[in-house]
Amino acid sequence: MIEEKDNEVHYDESLLRMLLEEENIEAFREHFLELHSYDQAQFYEEVGPDIRQVIYRFLSPKEMAMIFQSIELDDDEYENYLNEMDTSYGAAMLSFMYADDAVDILNELDTEQRENYLEMMDDETVEEINELLAYEEYTAGAIMTKEYVSVLERATVREAMRVLRQEAQTAETIYYIFVVNDAHQLLGVLSLRELIVAEGDLLIHDIMSDRIVSVKVTDDQENVANLMKDYDFLAIPVINDERELLGIITVDDIIDVIDEEAEDDYSKLAGISDMDDNDAGPIKAAGKRLPWLIILLFLGMITSGLMGIFEATLDKVALLATFIPLISGTSGNSGTQALAVAIRGIATGDIGGKDKFRLVLRELSTGLIMGLVSGALVVGIIFVWKGTFMIGLLVGAAICCSIIVATLAGSFIPILMHKLGVDPAVASGPFITTLNDVTSIVIYLGLASTFISQIM
Repeated sequence: MIEEKDNEVHYDESLLRMLLEEENIEAFREHFLELHSYDQAQFYEEVGPDIRQVIYRFLSPKEMAMIFQSIELDDDEYENYLNEMDTSYGAAMLSFMYADDAVDILNELDTEQRENYLEMMDDETVEEINELLAYEEYTAGAIMTKEYVSVLERATVREAMRVLRQEAQTAETIYYIFVVNDAHQLLGVLSLRELIVAEGDLLIHDIMSDRIVSVKVTDDQENVANLMKDYDFLAIPVINDERELLGIITVDDIIDVIDEEAEDDYSKLAGISDMDDNDAGPIKAAGKRLPWLIILLFLGMITSGLMGIFEATLDKVALLATFIPLISGTSGNSGTQALAVAIRGIATGDIGGKDKFRLVLRELSTGLIMGLVSGALVVGIIFVWKGTFMIGLLVGAAICCSIIVATLAGSFIPILMHKLGVDPAVASGPFITTLNDVTSIVIYLGLASTFISQIM
């Protein structure tokens, strides 16, 4: 059933399809359930709605919950897949999922659909899900799970092991055991290894670590992701202002957060309000891109207006127009490089306090070096190509100054926006490029107008 080649595992899709089409439930379950949940999810996504209807009859809601937790769908696709199922089957499946995963799906449904599913779930599950739904989106509370293992500080190791065995089946991770008091306040943590090797009569309080790294329930999910990355945690506890343990965030959720934040930053850098879905129609895709494009279109008209101001200079020395794309392109590229460095530093938390000033100073120095080298190179090329030293000197000076200004802007603007509480990714490539187009043309044609007598 499973073939292994070149360290890759492949499942026999044709066999599974055949068993479904023949409605051979025993053989299908035997082959399908031995697959990894990721492979199950891949097969589930590949087949069409008709075959999936058979899968729903062959698998229990609990088995389907494992698949749904492994599939990677666009947010608006969950509703389509749930609509294929009987409502009671879908509600049961959501009940068997980890609460944080179920909440992610329910958040993509409209209020009426969400209430319909919640009405069919047991009271304990509904209470847990509603608690997570109440937290603001993109916060630690919104992505945490309630399925974790906690023990009282006064418990013995033997008692803690008994609790662990009881909770292991439903806990999302058992590698960390969190220690609380009677008020459920977080006091410490110990690893599964520490629990296993400890003597059975020892008190948990005596072997736990009270050096706890935790996050507040209102903390931004991106900050939580950076914290877990820095400490290499598999899970991190979530507390409130009274230090009550509310839940944990596991590494698999943080991977999703990192992907989500990266896509968001990439879309902003591209000048798109939201990343296009591959399956989105042209009208929907255009609707997302047009607002930014129109804004940039009006900003670009500033560049055209500047060209008109210096029309007299261009009429006198038409050769100057030849090098405008070269100067604006080089300026834009250097600005985008500096922008990428600054945004990456802000996103990873590597830049803070005095580091911001040092970054700007370093980028300014870098821009000076790149500008001098690029400018000198252009002077030589134009002199050999066009046989004119003065125009070469003018273009070289303009490129040098433009690179310095662009590099400074690319590093300073996102830092300033971050200081003002604005997402620095909004200082996206198109905006930096447009700004650099304007400044490079002003520098270039301003120098040309000033020294027009020497270059004619």
